[in-house]
Amino acid sequence: MRLLLVEDDLRIAQPTGRALRDAGHTVRLETGGLPGLASARTGGYDALLLDVMLPGLNGFELARSLRADGLNTPIIFLTARSSLEDRVEGLDIGGDAYLVKPFELPELFATLRAVVRRGEAAMSARMEFGSGGVIDTRHRQVWWHGVAVGFTAREYALLETLVLSRGRWFTREELLSRVWGPDFGGAARVVDVYVSYVRRKLAAGVLLSSRGLGYRIL
Repeated sequence: MRLLLVEDDLRIAQPTGRALRDAGHTVRLETGGLPGLASARTGGYDALLLDVMLPGLNGFELARSLRADGLNTPIIFLTARSSLEDRVEGLDIGGDAYLVKPFELPELFATLRAVVRRGEAAMSARMEFGSGGVIDTRHRQVWWHGVAVGFTAREYALLETLVLSRGRWFTREELLSRVWGPDFGGAARVVDVYVSYVRRKLAAGVLLSSRGLGYRIL
């Protein structure tokens, strides 16, 4: 799995990250709330592991911003804040699990497996869009008015990103980061090109654009 660990205490972050990598996971570490938010927004993570007491932006604020963006990646809070009020707040704002420090690594691994399984199950359902479109995110298939439509991998990734946050506007830069990755070195106008490809395969009116706002799907 590809994981984002946001933890400012290196005494916890380094051994936790090492254990996760030893278990076969890919781990990106951020030590502040704002860098963590920027990394999480690039997408592509299977789960986010967030401390709560972070500099710049705390873990609850970070999670709240991501959920407001429409990002549904599983979130596990790893924190020393153990009160009932904190646990309730963490889960209410969109956390999938809440582990109180100090925790044992087998507990973290089991929690990680559980929340990712739940996320995969939630993603397996077909989602409707645009008064005629259906996308199956598990099998990466798309239908338009009952007819299967073939998409390249990049076209599909663009469509899925928009459908999973249906109704939300995405700037060209956000789509470029999520679909092509933060290290993509090409021109941002490639997003416009792929939007035109998707429109041709569905219908022009289903994928909207607006100057200053970007793109969204109906």
